[in-house]
Amino acid sequence: QAQLVESGGGLVQPGDSLRLSCAPSTSIFGIALMAWYRQAPGKQRDLVASIASTGITNYAASVRGRATISRDSASNTLTLEMNGLKPEDTAVYYCMARTHWGSDSWGQGTQVTVSS
Repeated sequence: QAQLVESGGGLVQPGDSLRLSCAPSTSIFGIALMAWYRQAPGKQRDLVASIASTGITNYAASVRGRATISRDSASNTLTLEMNGLKPEDTAVYYCMARTHWGSDSWGQGTQVTVSS
């Protein structure tokens, strides 16, 4: 199964911006959708943002207006840019790719900590 590799996490201060990237370690064919999820300690994994192969994007209400998801279709590199970071954005962020056949690939996650 293809794997995805996330990068760009770290410790940031409230109000800062960050950019997360995700790239497949092997080729993935027929991607229908890519997305970012996040999981805070003791909580379920929730959708942050997604982008379909059509370019249609979807954002969680908690990040709408602060986040931008984009995808390079040639390389299947996925990017999430967030600004105005808040402590409640602290979580492990995961990249996901779903094919037209319903197969999901996930990354190992990257930690984002927002703290002063």
